[in-house]
Amino acid sequence: MLLKKLFATAITLFIAQLLYAQINIKNPVLAGFYPDPSVTRVENDFYLVNSTFSYFPGIPVFHSKDLKNWKQIGNVINRPEQMNFMGDGVSRGLFAPSIIHHEGIYYVTCTLIDRKGNFVVTAKNPAGPWSDPTWLPEVKGIDPSLFFDNDGKCYIVYNSDPPENRPLYSGHRTIRAYEFDYKNLKVVGEEKLLVNGGVDISKKPEWIEGPHIFKRNNWYYLCAAEGGTSVNHSQVILRSKKPMGPYIPYENNPILTQRHLDPDRKNPITSAGHAELVEGPDGKTYALFLAVRPYEGDYYNTGRETFIAPVEWKSDWPIINPNHEEIQYNYQFGFKEAKQKNVLPQSGNFTYRTTFEKTLDPSLLFLRTLDTSWFRLSKKDGLSMKLKPETCMDKGHPAFIAKRQQHLHGSVSTALTFQADKKNEQAGLLIFQNEDHFYFLSKSVSEGKNVIQLHTSKPKTKTTDLIEQVTIPKAATVYLKIEANGSYYNFYYALKSNQWQLLKANVDGKLLSTKVAGGFVGVLYALYATSNGENTENTAKFKWLDYKGNDTTYK
Repeated sequence: MLLKKLFATAITLFIAQLLYAQINIKNPVLAGFYPDPSVTRVENDFYLVNSTFSYFPGIPVFHSKDLKNWKQIGNVINRPEQMNFMGDGVSRGLFAPSIIHHEGIYYVTCTLIDRKGNFVVTAKNPAGPWSDPTWLPEVKGIDPSLFFDNDGKCYIVYNSDPPENRPLYSGHRTIRAYEFDYKNLKVVGEEKLLVNGGVDISKKPEWIEGPHIFKRNNWYYLCAAEGGTSVNHSQVILRSKKPMGPYIPYENNPILTQRHLDPDRKNPITSAGHAELVEGPDGKTYALFLAVRPYEGDYYNTGRETFIAPVEWKSDWPIINPNHEEIQYNYQFGFKEAKQKNVLPQSGNFTYRTTFEKTLDPSLLFLRTLDTSWFRLSKKDGLSMKLKPETCMDKGHPAFIAKRQQHLHGSVSTALTFQADKKNEQAGLLIFQNEDHFYFLSKSVSEGKNVIQLHTSKPKTKTTDLIEQVTIPKAATVYLKIEANGSYYNFYYALKSNQWQLLKANVDGKLLSTKVAGGFVGVLYALYATSNGENTENTAKFKWLDYKGNDTTYK
């Protein structure tokens, strides 16, 4: 009898845990430059990809079991022979990947802008290896995604030109589709126009893009972004009884936007859109989408980030974030958390050290391609980088290894062992938005003396300005730190660990904002070494990279 009672109690507690399990998810779920999220569910696993433009490796692949804890397990484009982006500006390259799984195969479709256009790659394991690209020349436009129907047919849907390539207004685009032979990776039949302009062409909707088709309750849904990727960004929904339409828009579109809210509200989240819907662990629907966290007006440096919000269905229409006007920084959902081992934090406030003993973390980025000849890793020296003639102002492959700025407030620091032979030789920490917008905190020599320097870019001139310099005694190792404070940065150096001396305070951070610099990327912190156009055998050694993030919205 006692055993029966204990067993009954255990069952009751287990059921109670299932019924009352809750997970607290902080937004953004992927902080920093992680735009254009696409997500797919495979049994109890979720896989997510993002745009990387001209950074290498391209298209990170994340895995989660709870939509909160995301572990990067690989990159889709991680071999130079797949593609590289030499000659491309940092906001060109790869636009808006989409991931989906079907019958044991993972498919990623994407656009290589300015070059060969749209392509598809496949893998049996989302961690890779991924195939070389199969190009899709018939698919004219951007943002392709695949939809597999229950009858065995597949379709590819994408943003394209207006009818007859005659726009009625600026931003006039269409959504088009082909049937797709997924076994032979090619389109079938004739192209079909699904949406012209957007939800209501009489209102001149701009930039309908990022389309996804999915099926629910015998309805085919076409979910797409509209309004451009800035403050007017939104998500709209249309539906049909057939995969190729006709599609009828929801009368209460958009289903997600923040453009109507007071721009002066506290801790705003703006520019929300480019969403994809997925069934969560509890069987309910959730949206993963991009948005930004400005520190003032429309100024933000952390780029477009990945957010989550719940979805409610009303009369067979989905509504994102139904119980709030504003996207929330925290949500409580009714399912259990599933943490993963050996995961770098991606959300909330965190601190960690990256070392360079054996392998590079898959989240670290190079410019345009990967050539391993100029760096090496070791337990003794950390990361050793040969100074290259290439600079970050060019569109080549400089000695540059970077991580994303993931917080408005925080810092990055490193220990640098380096001795310049000439004034053109520099090594240190770069805070980089694009080729024309950056700051460089470096060690070098000037008039025969060792110096710590802070340079700033001179947009479109391929030169820099020296804005601060201090002479230091000869030291084998120096320490460098960049501190972010929303709209400004502070730059520090030290001759002994943690004995920081301020080099320059309150340096304008808006130079690195998307509003000023343009483009689609966020700010990166880079370990960088250059000989500024001259050949040299000199080497810089970086022992570690410390990252600290401390945003008040997470407290």
